[in-house]
Amino acid sequence: MPEGDTVWQTARRLHSALAGRTLTRADLRVPRFATADLTGRMLLDVTPRGKHLLARIEGGLTLHSHLRMDGAWRVYATGTRPHGGPDHQIRAILGNTDNTAYGYRLPVLELIRTADEPDTVGHLGPDLLAPDWGTTTAEEATRRLTADPARTLGEALLDQRNLAGIGNVYKSELAFLAGVTPWLPVGDLEPEVPARLVATAHRLLDANKDRPDRRTTTTRRPRTPLHVYGRAGRPCLRCGAPIRKAELGDRVTYWCPGCQRGPVGAPPAPDPSDPSDPPAPTD
Repeated sequence: MPEGDTVWQTARRLHSALAGRTLTRADLRVPRFATADLTGRMLLDVTPRGKHLLARIEGGLTLHSHLRMDGAWRVYATGTRPHGGPDHQIRAILGNTDNTAYGYRLPVLELIRTADEPDTVGHLGPDLLAPDWGTTTAEEATRRLTADPARTLGEALLDQRNLAGIGNVYKSELAFLAGVTPWLPVGDLEPEVPARLVATAHRLLDANKDRPDRRTTTTRRPRTPLHVYGRAGRPCLRCGAPIRKAELGDRVTYWCPGCQRGPVGAPPAPDPSDPSDPPAPTD
């Protein structure tokens, strides 16, 4: 699943290509919305909200999409044959006289009223890349992150209801930078760490939203843009210990046994018959 900075870049590309222009082509290839006719309407803007994309269209409509694991939007000059995948994987086409965007393998694609956007994305926590990010939103994100002291840090970071935009890469990197394993309960963090984690998450996503390649390290060694993610078996850039990886829920996580304190391995799974402990959405 893409990180918030990747979704932000996708929104910027779509906005640059389509916003402020009248749609001359609009094709939604999902049964529920296949008959919707959006041609002749102006596409007003494309806004990211966490990992969600909201393309607002004249007439009070919003095309909502989510990339999940395999989805992608590709932009081409109108008249150019797209090559983002087989034609049968195209779920949406939005175009004007100059540019055409193709949505491939989009697991979530729906046309909603713009006024109803809160019903779709209102559950999300503070958006790390929102233009109004500041002290108030950072404090709210910290409060949400620490609301359940028994929850593991990895789970709390991935829960988009706490703060929106963190995926598996940043989860692993943030835990490393905090010096704790992703399995450490949030309540066991030192008091100053949660706020520092939120600030670091915002700083990293904000810095990487304008970069072609994501980087969380400051080292100039070649091929070392990340501290731990994707580096299983390779030496830690700080202490030299081999980086390890393991499952955390349905995700793979990476950590350094030399630099990160805390337990390794997930706690017992909650009883699925207990309605007081429902699974948390991580979209």
